[in-house]
Amino acid sequence: MSTEGSRRRDVTVADVAKAAQVSKAQAARALGNYGAVSDDVRERVLAAAEKLEYRPNELARSMNTGKSNTIGVVVGDIENPHFGLAMRGITDTAKKSGYNVILINTDEEREAEVDAVRVLLDKRVDGLIVAPASSVETSHLRQVRDSGRPLVLLDRGAEGLDVETFAVDMGGISYESTKYLIEAGHRRIAFVSTLKADRPYQDGMALDSSQISDRLDGIRRAFDDQGLSFPADLVRLNAGDAESTKEITRQLLSGPDAATAIIASDGLIALSVVEAIQESGLAIPDDVSFLMYDDFAWTRLTTPPLTVIAQPVYDMGIAAASALIRQIEGRRSSAPARELVATLIHRGSVGAPREADVLSQAGG
Repeated sequence: MSTEGSRRRDVTVADVAKAAQVSKAQAARALGNYGAVSDDVRERVLAAAEKLEYRPNELARSMNTGKSNTIGVVVGDIENPHFGLAMRGITDTAKKSGYNVILINTDEEREAEVDAVRVLLDKRVDGLIVAPASSVETSHLRQVRDSGRPLVLLDRGAEGLDVETFAVDMGGISYESTKYLIEAGHRRIAFVSTLKADRPYQDGMALDSSQISDRLDGIRRAFDDQGLSFPADLVRLNAGDAESTKEITRQLLSGPDAATAIIASDGLIALSVVEAIQESGLAIPDDVSFLMYDDFAWTRLTTPPLTVIAQPVYDMGIAAASALIRQIEGRRSSAPARELVATLIHRGSVGAPREADVLSQAGG
């Protein structure tokens, strides 16, 4: 059996030129839309290309023009709906401007991110959008910036890296939401995150993620402003898969100093936390109050609907892609970037702590 039957040879510029009865140089100019070529030749070449189903060699084109019309995007966890929605904003914006998008997922591993950036640069992407796995170890991103390749950060900042960054002010909204819980009577407020750390959280410890650092700073400030002790023992990092998150939740809800409210740092964590609460025979908010980051459709379908911190994630993706394309095309910003602001949406998952919990904590 010949390979011709199972795999068709790619159509080349020479094939198109032969079918259109023009020179290869004329065909190349017509297909590449450069140089002088008559209308008659252009029409014949384009008709032949369509008939033969010619597809341009994008790598060859990028080597000739220095431009691939491709954007590289690196995120930590595409399973997280937060990044899925941001990607939709990026791809919608890129498509309108004639750019393709290559996405690489890193599972929030810095070494995987280093490899991803290298792969995308090897593919000659015109620019990069990165949600850095670490806000501290960013030498690979600094090299991208120093090389002159356009770079934009998404969702998180990076220390000492002067590039456009599109993220929400997490400290402010975290303070507001924690104050809301405190005013409802809660003192034992837990925070659960997927952020990887080599040891249990201790108050003031340096963290790799600017997002999580800012959220914890907001929680701490809210307690300080009320003259209350920050419950650092209820901060849980390293929440991985569903089972590990459920185990963390069960630990938080057991013992005399159990959490009376839990804040989940993203939608995936939230699903597992809610499931663990239900499996423990507890009710939201009668037994434990619950608050989560990001507003997805399912949060309005639970009983009760969940109180959320809604972030403009789609708009964040649009803003990041727009800024990167502007950099790629060498245009200056015509207006200040629109501020990205999160909103606390009150629903039914926050209530007062049980009287028994209040008495227990007061006695302790």
